[in-house]
Amino acid sequence: MRALCAVVVGLLLCGPGVAGAAKLRTQHTGTVNLNEASAAELDLLPGVGEKAAQRIIAHRQKRPFKRVEELVRVKGFGKKKFLKLKAHLALSGPTTLRVEQVPAPPERKEVSTTNNQD
Repeated sequence: MRALCAVVVGLLLCGPGVAGAAKLRTQHTGTVNLNEASAAELDLLPGVGEKAAQRIIAHRQKRPFKRVEELVRVKGFGKKKFLKLKAHLALSGPTTLRVEQVPAPPERKEVSTTNNQD
């Protein structure tokens, strides 16, 4: 808690230029092997926490995944969440998922043009 307060105070003292300049976004690259990944590796998936990772492990102990789509059978994983994760799911091979903080793309400002014809 003290560390968090120190960071907030530091950002306030530095001014708005420093706080606004470091906009980062989280980027996930690689895949997770649903049948072999550890709880920590499953936890790296976007939107998957420790409890959800444990539910995936419990499910695969009863019945290994034959298709990545079977993830929706695990409590807490519906179609919507599955579609967000699909690109990062595999059934064989090593787990290669990496989570990185990368600079956010610059905000695009919409330019509206008006055509004044009298």
